[in-house]
Amino acid sequence: MLLIAFYILSSVVVLSALFVIAARNPVHSVLWLICAFFTSAGLLVLIGAEFLAMLLVVVYVGAVAVLFLFVVMMLDVDFVELKQGFLSYLPAGALLGLALLAEIAVVAVAASSRAPSGTFDPKPGAATNAEALSKVIYTDNLLLFQLAGVVLLVAMIGAIVLTLRSRPHVRRQSAAQQTTRRRKDAVELIDVKPGQGL
Repeated sequence: MLLIAFYILSSVVVLSALFVIAARNPVHSVLWLICAFFTSAGLLVLIGAEFLAMLLVVVYVGAVAVLFLFVVMMLDVDFVELKQGFLSYLPAGALLGLALLAEIAVVAVAASSRAPSGTFDPKPGAATNAEALSKVIYTDNLLLFQLAGVVLLVAMIGAIVLTLRSRPHVRRQSAAQQTTRRRKDAVELIDVKPGQGL
């Protein structure tokens, strides 16, 4: 049953990937990409990597592909110009496609020639691989995980500071004024008489 499910899901992934590059409408390409991501998540579930499957759905389908979809739908794409430029890039695209097919063939031959070992356990000592991964991250490498979070926080603050430009016509927030304001400065009570407006 597992083998049948693998063949069905892998066929859907390959067909979806082909439709991503063959579809004439960019919106349809993104929708086929989302289908390929979902089916790839199913393949990851088949091999017992449910945490990676969840990440694939949440990060790539829920964020990246939806962002692509919104960008493509908001752009005013000129399909006539898009079709005219297709032929000029066809030789380079065909060359790149052949190179990728050669890489896939090399990986497939290497994987089939490797002797299968029956001792490999993707989730040693844990009920799921998410539990095993959390033990490694939050027990063995907790300090490195916290340091990576600090580095990302500093990088985010640095990106904000570097892109912050002073514009004379844009109002700037004053953090000190916002944190030290009093209630009477922020709230105004108006006594509205019955039958009268403001």
